[in-house]
Amino acid sequence: MKTIIHKAESRGHINHGWLDTYHTFSFANYYDPERVHFGTLRVINDDTIAAGEGFGQHPHDNMEIITIPLYGDLEHKDSMGNHGIIHHGDIQVMSAGTGIFHSEFNANKEIATQLLQIWVFPDKKNVTPRYDQISLADIAKSNGLYQILSPNANEAGVWIHQQAWFHLGELSEGWTGTYSLKGQNTGVYLFVIEGNITVVGQTLNRRDGIGISETNAIDISTTSQTQLLIMEVPM
Repeated sequence: MKTIIHKAESRGHINHGWLDTYHTFSFANYYDPERVHFGTLRVINDDTIAAGEGFGQHPHDNMEIITIPLYGDLEHKDSMGNHGIIHHGDIQVMSAGTGIFHSEFNANKEIATQLLQIWVFPDKKNVTPRYDQISLADIAKSNGLYQILSPNANEAGVWIHQQAWFHLGELSEGWTGTYSLKGQNTGVYLFVIEGNITVVGQTLNRRDGIGISETNAIDISTTSQTQLLIMEVPM
């Protein structure tokens, strides 16, 4: 088993005023050659966008982009003709493929919006761009891990062009469980959104992350009310 730990305070941090952002992996003006990606997991950005502010129209290509609002709502527009609000409790996915333009703005004029934006390298290039958005309330599981993303359109959650599976958990203090890996030659990256966990003998706190590879399963326990994101990706 191999592990790599990224404590919350070790992340790249840039405060632009309208955007306060933390980067688990190298991104934009933050570069660390030891923290470029974990397998095909390329970006975990922890963004706080000020009221009424946001990202103007900008391009992407050949990347799977997942957005999970943690607080507040995000207004989305793109060159595919999609325009709507991604609410707290939703998950949105875009396959950028051959190329898209989009914008993202805080839909609230009085409060900040917090979100995770995650990028995963695709398993095929130059696909037709696509967009999807669902409410997690429709698939949520009480006090347990539930799948929110997979490679397959007929499974729970959204899907992407990659052999990846994401699970989310709203877990009570003292919860214990095992995550069994689904893919071949995959690893898991655990990101503690809120709370505290113990995994592979390590204690992780709010916004800490740990990558674990060369194993078939991992045991997890919580020491407080916890929101946990597990991302299984090819290594």
